[in-house]
Amino acid sequence: MKLSFEKSVAGREGTEIPATGVKEKKTDDLLDAKFLRKELELPELSELDVVRHFIALSRRNFGVDNGFYPLGSCTMKYNPKINEVTSSLSGFANSHPLQTEKLSQGSLQVIYELQEFLKEITGFPSYSLQPAAGAHGELTGIMIAKKYFEDLGEERKNILLPDSSHGTNPASVNMCNFNSVEIKSNERGGLGVEDLKQHVDKDTAVLMLTNPNTLGIFDENILEICKIVHDAGGLVYCDGANANAILGKSKIADMGFDITHLNLHKSFSTPHGGGGPGSGPVGVVEKLKDFLPKPVVGKKSENYFLDYNIPKSIGRMKAFYGNFSVMVRAYTYIRALGPEGMREVAENAVLNANYLKERLKKTYHLQYDRICQHEFVLSDKNLPNEVTTIDVAKRLLDLGFHAPTIYFPLIVKGAIMIEPTETEGKETLDEFAEAMEQIAKEAKEKPECVKEAPLCTPVGRLDAVKAAREPNLRWVSKE
Repeated sequence: MKLSFEKSVAGREGTEIPATGVKEKKTDDLLDAKFLRKELELPELSELDVVRHFIALSRRNFGVDNGFYPLGSCTMKYNPKINEVTSSLSGFANSHPLQTEKLSQGSLQVIYELQEFLKEITGFPSYSLQPAAGAHGELTGIMIAKKYFEDLGEERKNILLPDSSHGTNPASVNMCNFNSVEIKSNERGGLGVEDLKQHVDKDTAVLMLTNPNTLGIFDENILEICKIVHDAGGLVYCDGANANAILGKSKIADMGFDITHLNLHKSFSTPHGGGGPGSGPVGVVEKLKDFLPKPVVGKKSENYFLDYNIPKSIGRMKAFYGNFSVMVRAYTYIRALGPEGMREVAENAVLNANYLKERLKKTYHLQYDRICQHEFVLSDKNLPNEVTTIDVAKRLLDLGFHAPTIYFPLIVKGAIMIEPTETEGKETLDEFAEAMEQIAKEAKEKPECVKEAPLCTPVGRLDAVKAAREPNLRWVSKE
C-alpha cells in the first residue's frame, strides 16, 4: 500500500474554499518570514483519494470491534457504543473547561456522581478523578503517601513491590525518590508472607500490590499481608488495573488497602490503547483525604462546585477536570449496568478465563494451576523444536487473533498472559482455543510455519530489536 505522499498529484485539491470578499494579504506581510515554512510538503489529493486511503488503513488495523483482543492485564473489552453517544452530547462535547461553575452544573454532576459510584464499588470514602491514566494514578497515590509521612514527620525510604508487579510500579516509586524493595511470590503465586515479614521495618512506607495479581490470582493472604504492613506503620496501595475481576463482588477497601487507583479505560469500558485517552481515579481512606489532588467536585444543597479547601493537598495533577469525556463514558457504563450488571461483569470475566485456562492447560504449560480470576498465564516451556512465545504470538496474527500479552509477568519464563474479558461469547473462546491448539500442533509437525510467522499479514515479521533501537518515524521525500 502506497503512502499518501506517494499518491500525491501536483495541483490536485480535496476542498475549495469560497471567496470571502476580504482583501488578500500575503503572509509575508503579516508574519516574520523566519517563522514561515515555504513548502509544507503535504500530499495533494482529492477528497475521494483521502477517504479511500484512510478507509484502507483502517481495514489494516486490529481492534476490539473487529476481533478477539486477549491482552492480559489490559482488559480490552468491548466498548458499548452508547458510551460514544452520551460523551458526544453537545452539552458535554461543546462545554469549555474555563466556563464558570454555574454554567458547568451538568458536567460537575457527572463527575460528582461518578465519584460516588466509585466509592460504593471500592469502599473508599474519598476520590479524585484528576489522574489521566493508571500509571498517573499510581504516581498520585505514592505522592499522597509521601506527603502523609512528611506530615507525620517520618522519613520512610522503602516501598515494597512483589516480583510480579506491573512495571509502572517501580517507575512511580523511583519518581518519588523512594527505594524499591522486591518481595518474592510464593509457590501458589501469591505474595510470600514470610519474605514480606523479613523486609517490613520502620523504613517501610508502602506496599504496592495488585489484587488479583498479574498471574490472575486473588491473594488468599491479603488480610494478613495488610496487617503486617499496618502494624509497622506503613500504608498498602492497591494497583486497581485488575478490578474487572471483582466489580460488585468484593470491595478493595475491605481487603485492608489504604489507597487505590482504578482504570476507567479498562474496567469501565472506555477505549484505550494507542496512547490514550485514559483515566485513573484515586481513592483513599479517611486519614488520607486531605492529601488528595485539588480541586475535587463537591455538592452543597443542589449545586455542584469545585472544592479547593484541601489544606494538605499534593496539588493539581491534571489540568481542569481530568479527561472528562472518558468519565462520561464510564458513568454511562455504570448507569447502564447497575449493581447487578457490575457483578455479572466480574462473574463472566472469571468464568471465561477459567474456561480457557482449563482447556489450554492440556496443551501449554501452566505454572500456577489453580482457580484464576480474570486472566491466567501459560508459558512456552513444553513447546518442541525451539518454538517460543514470540512465535506463538506471531502465528496467532495469521489465524485472525490479536496476540495476548507476552513475556510478562517476568516470574513466568516465556509467559503468555491471556485475559478473555466478560464480553466474549463461548464461540469466540473456542475459536481462540482451537487456534492455540493448532499452533502447538504445528510446532511439532511443521515448526517452520510457526517460526516464520506471520505469513498472511500486510507486513511480515519485523526486527523488533532494531525497530526499538533505531526507530525511523519521519517520511523523507525521495526528490
